Amino acid sequence: MTIDKVLEIADMRSVYTQALIDAAEKNPKIVLLEADLMSAAGTKSFFEKYPDRSFNCGVAEGNMAGIAGGLSASGFTPFAHTFTAFAARKTYDQFYITCNYALQNVKLVGSDPGITALFNGGTHMSFGDYGLMTTMPKLTVVEPSDRVSMYKLTQKLAEMDGCCYLRIHRKGGETFYDASEEFEIGKGKVLKDGTDVTIITAGMIMVKEALKAHELLKSEGISAAILDFHTIKPLDTELVTKYAEKTKAVVTFENAQRANGLGSAVASYLAETRPTKVLRMGINDEFGEVGELDYLQKRFGLRAEDLVATVKKALA
Repeated sequence: MTIDKVLEIADMRSVYTQALIDAAEKNPKIVLLEADLMSAAGTKSFFEKYPDRSFNCGVAEGNMAGIAGGLSASGFTPFAHTFTAFAARKTYDQFYITCNYALQNVKLVGSDPGITALFNGGTHMSFGDYGLMTTMPKLTVVEPSDRVSMYKLTQKLAEMDGCCYLRIHRKGGETFYDASEEFEIGKGKVLKDGTDVTIITAGMIMVKEALKAHELLKSEGISAAILDFHTIKPLDTELVTKYAEKTKAVVTFENAQRANGLGSAVASYLAETRPTKVLRMGINDEFGEVGELDYLQKRFGLRAEDLVATVKKALA
């Protein structure tokens, strides 16, 4: 499917599935594993098109990771999906040892990141998955922010050798990038340039709020650079350094625990290489709860208004 047709697709999960279908047409070794979430993930169309390359592993996420490792050892490229909370916690040991430690080629996919679990509540809110996955040696961690990056980064991961963790939104679909935009794993994107402060973020709802904050700050005479770090690991240290030198402060903004996440990676790197004022925004050592997205963004301080206030604090 052409990227123009992809942009007609309404939600992120369907873009993810289409990217896999298109990748599977080129690569007969791509297979899809689900933990009984075909409807939730929107992957029924892949199951229908490639029934002999689709496996429902049931509500047994650790076993699914083990199966994925075995398929990879047999020469296949498995994409294994479940909700983000279960991808991070229930598969962790099996994915760590059977897949990543064994240097296999497994793509673990977690959907409904952070507060986007909504009415599934605190048990399903994977605030700590960044921390868990970024501390796993050699693992690539990616979170697309819109339909263009979802499609193109999923295909990049399908072509890449090695294990990765792909954190995706299921519902809704934004478009921040032109259809012609190209992406490279490990290289962030500059969505808005700026000279006063650098805002580093990732994921659909966070990028959307950061762009709103950019306009609010601009109206007050504050020039904010917005960087989309779709690759959480490996960190684009070159881009971090460039903007730390260019602006007066850095603010990180993530839909995850502040501990061991994107902000921690940025702050740790700058502390060792170029001491810079860094303020981290995210979940502050809390569990999730049930609610609408607007309520949860306000509850956990993840709105554009919260970001504006933090930027002003950083620049004070």
